[in-house]
Amino acid sequence: MAYYEMQESNLPNEEGKRILFPRMKLSGQTSLDELAQNISHAGTFTPGDVKGLVQSLIEEIASAMASGRSVKIDGLGIFTPALGLRKGADRETAGDDVAQRNAASLCVNAIRFKADKGFVTRTDAACRLERAPEKFRQSSDRHTTEERLKMAQDYLETHPFMTIDDYCALTGLLRYTASRELRQWKDDPSKGITTTGRGTHKVYVKR
Repeated sequence: MAYYEMQESNLPNEEGKRILFPRMKLSGQTSLDELAQNISHAGTFTPGDVKGLVQSLIEEIASAMASGRSVKIDGLGIFTPALGLRKGADRETAGDDVAQRNAASLCVNAIRFKADKGFVTRTDAACRLERAPEKFRQSSDRHTTEERLKMAQDYLETHPFMTIDDYCALTGLLRYTASRELRQWKDDPSKGITTTGRGTHKVYVKR
């Protein structure tokens, strides 16, 4: 059984009214260890066999994408590498007289995944939904954008770093909205906020 909740869209519809859309309420995350245990119970493979096979598959997918290929796994989907600039590298601009970026300034910074339609259908067929008993939350609007920026700046004056969860607690924003706002400020040097670290270890610091 999975729960869903109805959340309010940030944008109004053509009539100017805010509309609701369904969102699955995730209750946790399944690990490779759990998947391996479940697969081993249904077949002759040991959990170690399953984990070893998955790790080998990951290595092969990464190797194929590193050589400039997308990877299609029937029934699962297509993996495609995406490029970006390394931290500190300037973006290239158009024009014949402009210095071009060399390979050292580029990196694979994301993997795009497009799910196979059969994978989506299989997930839907196994899904049993029930409306969550709790009412959906909205981001708080008790503070203006300028007030929230000042709160973040003041926080970083007395703390070495700030996480997205810290900012949510300060402002009352939901995590998605808080993350989007912090990214906007990080991209504007005048706001005095930047980031350090990568992935799940990325935090916001005073610029």
